[in-house]
Amino acid sequence: MSEKVWVGVDVGGTKTAVVLSARPPVVDARAEFPTLPAKGPGQALDNIKKTIHGLLAEQRLTDVSIQALGVSCGGPLDRIAGVIQSPPNLSTWVDVPIKAILEAEFHASCHVENDANAGAVAEHRYGAGQGCQNMVFLTMGTGLGAGIIADGRLYHGVSDLAGEIGHVRLTRAGPVGHNKAGSVEGWASGGGVAQVAQRAVKAARKKGTKTLLDAYLRKGKANTARDVAQAAERGDVVARRIIQSTGRRLGEALAILVDVLNPERIVIGGLAMRLGETLLAPARLAMQREALQPAAKACTVVPAALGEQIGDIAALCVAMGF
Repeated sequence: MSEKVWVGVDVGGTKTAVVLSARPPVVDARAEFPTLPAKGPGQALDNIKKTIHGLLAEQRLTDVSIQALGVSCGGPLDRIAGVIQSPPNLSTWVDVPIKAILEAEFHASCHVENDANAGAVAEHRYGAGQGCQNMVFLTMGTGLGAGIIADGRLYHGVSDLAGEIGHVRLTRAGPVGHNKAGSVEGWASGGGVAQVAQRAVKAARKKGTKTLLDAYLRKGKANTARDVAQAAERGDVVARRIIQSTGRRLGEALAILVDVLNPERIVIGGLAMRLGETLLAPARLAMQREALQPAAKACTVVPAALGEQIGDIAALCVAMGF
């Protein structure tokens, strides 16, 4: 392999992945390792550098083969300066100048971007948003972030905070997300589903309703969104109700996006890919009920198409520039 390559680095709270590609979205080489944020950023940064060097060597390439590097990471961050500023899943990463660190190591330009924005670009270029001029991408993982494509371009906003739909309050009280009770993230994210499940299981106990989710609480463990999904697949009534109520709250958030941005497509990753129509059907109904009808009719809501590859491809898109 003698071509120039893009290098993508997808930094998450659990794992970090490094990919090389001469022709995105095709990945030519890939490796991942635990991020271990409790140990601070130093060891992860060393692993990133070692992994990039290792993948280049495997492909018989050197640093001069790198066209550019791209880092996709949860916010907050300063994308211009390339500094990661203590994201919730990387709380020990306080003002880490990852752009400067990687540019000094590899003598190639490095770009840094919020993972929701990077995911939006990836789905727009290569996934379910292809052909759209106006679309919104929702991460819907542990938290809920969004990236906005407006008139074919990624929209950042004046403070690089465009798309923070997770912070919008839906109800005066409720599960907490984005440090705000009743927020969209509280109601419609993996973390929110876990909070709703806790309450739903306790209510089921009082009513004498059996649920597979009860076993986790009796073992002293908190329910997770994955537990709810697995229980729902096995026909658990309580779990299915949780997913349907999450879908309705998601739909209320979609209606806000539709009324404000008038997109032609909303692409949802994370839970939407795993739960499919159990989640999306009630979401669409709520969106149609709440949003302006002409705008709602013009918008389709679909799961992300890139699946588990989205983080890799998003990081490569950051390297390629927007």
